[in-house]
Amino acid sequence: MAQIVAAGAVLWREADGDVEIAVVHRQRYDDWSLPKGKLDEGETVPACAVREIHEETGYACVLGRFLRTVSYVHRGSSKDVHYYSAEAVSGAFVANDEVDELRWVSVASAPALLTYPDDRSVVAEFARLPADLSIVLLVRHAKAGKRSEWSGDDDLRPLSDAGWRQAAALQALLPLWSPTRVHAAPRVRCVSTVSGLAADLGVDVVLEARMSEEGFWPDEDAGLVRLLEIAADEGRVVVSSQGGVIPAVVSALADMGGLRLGEVPCKKGSAWVLAFTRPFGTWSTSDSPSRWPTLVSAHYIASPLPRP
Repeated sequence: MAQIVAAGAVLWREADGDVEIAVVHRQRYDDWSLPKGKLDEGETVPACAVREIHEETGYACVLGRFLRTVSYVHRGSSKDVHYYSAEAVSGAFVANDEVDELRWVSVASAPALLTYPDDRSVVAEFARLPADLSIVLLVRHAKAGKRSEWSGDDDLRPLSDAGWRQAAALQALLPLWSPTRVHAAPRVRCVSTVSGLAADLGVDVVLEARMSEEGFWPDEDAGLVRLLEIAADEGRVVVSSQGGVIPAVVSALADMGGLRLGEVPCKKGSAWVLAFTRPFGTWSTSDSPSRWPTLVSAHYIASPLPRP
């Protein structure tokens, strides 16, 4: 059976202190659905979601947390549609070949308008958490060759040719979440993985000793608190770290937030999209842990490279 991969989103905006989401009418099928579409050749799933949103609704958007994957059989092919939360940041709807009407509706009223149960399940997942969450993009550094084949100081081990390709792909992928800050463990390979992104954003890479293997393991709690401090700061953030740190950090934060993740993969050049509740008011590490940012969603992107 042929495999079709598609992506879409629950597109949302604030309206009078509440949240509205976009539901579109497709004239070809005479149905009401969430905006979505198939991947183009050489396109990543997140990039497809952003492109399809713009093509069908006219809105530019910023991705948030991953919601869920819907799978079904369509015209003899197996189809997987990956859905994100996405905030509308600019644009306006204009009728087009695919969509002839768009309605902004409350989250509560959307299920009655949507034609398909799968779309209603995606909206239900969106409604489970606040729309506006803090996002940390936790990245493992790109490929840097084998440690055994590098004779110099391991802190200075550079990216390989394959690693630079991964770094370039991350430079294109991560802006879909609109980060404004870039942090990295003080290793050449960690900094190089995100230096292109930092240059594009016009910011410096902030070095984070606690996000290195040597800095994290002597005091794991201090490392976790440091990541929570980073998450609580203003603006979304990219943090480049090491394979000996990321699984432990994600697992511990998931346990603290009551998430069940099971195995925590961490390939070189991969990224975890971590979504946190925002702390109330001004936050500091002296506060009760109940007021700290809480991890409520974690989604793994195995590779930043486009699909072949």
